[in-house]
Amino acid sequence: MKKLMTLGAIALLVSGAAQSQALFVNIHSDSAMAQGAGLVLAGAALEQKAKVRILLCDAAGHMAVADRPDPQPKPGNVSVQQLLQGVIKAGARVAVCALYLLKTGLDATDLLEGVTRAQAADVAAHLLKPGVNILSF
Repeated sequence: MKKLMTLGAIALLVSGAAQSQALFVNIHSDSAMAQGAGLVLAGAALEQKAKVRILLCDAAGHMAVADRPDPQPKPGNVSVQQLLQGVIKAGARVAVCALYLLKTGLDATDLLEGVTRAQAADVAAHLLKPGVNILSF
């Protein structure tokens, strides 16, 4: 009986995962490696035709500021800002936490093209939709 219940639960999870086509990536780390990992996974999901939304909070918001220096890590020589611009170009919807903007004295005009100011009600409504997979970095 236990095996049957376990198999049923696995089947339910697999069928739900197969139907789910939405990915929400919350990036808040100040680590370029963690930020890059989140963006690379977002890009891979976009390649698989998922709808991707990215929320940048805390130190991760820095990568969305248009005139901010963006060092290029090695290997690969691709910066997190370049990765971010790539996923935007591929169709990801990207927003920066409103608190980040408030605390840094920036506004939406300071952000890269394609990045918006997050609206808490909109983000919450999206997160509550069935089938949204959530990753945090």
